[in-house]
This record gives sequence, structure tokens and C-alpha cells, in this order.
Amino acid sequence: MNEILSQSIFFGIAITLVTYEIGLWIKQKTGKAIANPLLISVILIVAVLLLFHIDYETYANGAQYISIFLTPATVSLAVPLYRQLELLKTYPKAIFGGIIAGVLTAMVSVFALSLMFGLNHEQYVTLLPKSITTAIGMGISEKMGGIVTITVVVIIVTGILGNILADTICHLCKIEDPIAKGLAIGTSAHALGTAKAMELGEIEGAMSSLSIVVCGILTVISVSIFANFI
Repeated sequence: MNEILSQSIFFGIAITLVTYEIGLWIKQKTGKAIANPLLISVILIVAVLLLFHIDYETYANGAQYISIFLTPATVSLAVPLYRQLELLKTYPKAIFGGIIAGVLTAMVSVFALSLMFGLNHEQYVTLLPKSITTAIGMGISEKMGGIVTITVVVIIVTGILGNILADTICHLCKIEDPIAKGLAIGTSAHALGTAKAMELGEIEGAMSSLSIVVCGILTVISVSIFANFI
């Protein structure tokens, strides 16, 4: 099986698309936040690889081509932001203040937890880009000497958790303003969180999209500073 599949680049692409479609179907049928399509897809892919004893490299040979669309997909998030550009002009201090607070919270939390669990420098810088989109986080981790593959996993887990818990946390914290919701979700859960924000409303989606861009820029600057702390 391994030998047959390793000769085809379509295996990784096919299994990724099929499992994600299954995840979407389950999400539509259940309507539950925990039924996140990406989470379901990851679980199914891991199950298939283990069941048929397929190496990850065999799967990655094809799946890597899907990642080509990651950057343009992130850039396309600027569309809802453009539609809500007047909000940015009306509340610039509140919006950028919220994003800066979110970035600093992410940096300080990683720093505190790294001290608590005794992580070394490599492990520490690996986790610092956890709250930004994968396209930017991978480059930061590599530049800082982190473990890029783990950075990707941490970013994805952060996004999935944000997608699942965002609405519940906003409700518990009594965050009702759509601008505040979008900023909170975007600064903490990047693109996957933005997908959830778009479900909540166009304003939430626009603010979350803005957060991804600004967070990416501010995180690049912040990581270069915080990386020296451990």
C-alpha cells in the first residue's frame, strides 16, 4: 500500500479534501461547535494513516500542494475588511488598542508558561507565534530557531480551539459588541477564528480579518523582543 500510494501525488490531496468534506457534512448535520471540520479532518487523516500503516511523508507528498493556497486564502480576508472600512476610520484607537493588547497577552502568556514548565529557548520561540496565521508563523519560527513543524501544530490547535470556543467565551464574558468580538477572536485564533467570526456577522468577520494582518506585523516585532527573555 505504501509503495503504491507513494507513487501518486493525488493521495494526499484526495484524502485531505474527502475528510474535510466529511467534516463539513458532520458540522452541518450536528450544528455543534465541537464538530469543527478541520478537527474532524485531522482525526480522520491520522486514523487512515495509522490503519493502513502509511508514512506521513507519503501523505505529505501530495498534501503539500494544498498549502500553496494558504497565502492567497489569507490575503482574501481583506475583502470583508474593505467593506467595513468606515468602522476602522471611526474607531481607530479602540481597534488598534485591542489588537495590541491581544498580541501582548499572547506573548506574555507564552513567556509565563515557558518559565512555569521550564522550556528551553528553542521550545519557547517555537510557541511564540501561536496566535498568528500559519503563513507568517512558520517564517517567524524558522527565523528565531524554533521547531517549525511544532509551530504549525500549535497554530492549528490554537485556531481550532478558538473556532470552537469563541462564541461561548464571548457569551461568558458578556462581550456583545460585534467589533469587540471580531478583534478578540482574530487576535487569539487567526484565520480559523476568523471563519467563526464570519459566521457571527460581517462586522465580526471584518474586524477579525484586520486583526490577522495587524497581529502578524506586531508579532514579528514582538517576537524579536520577547525571544531574548529566555
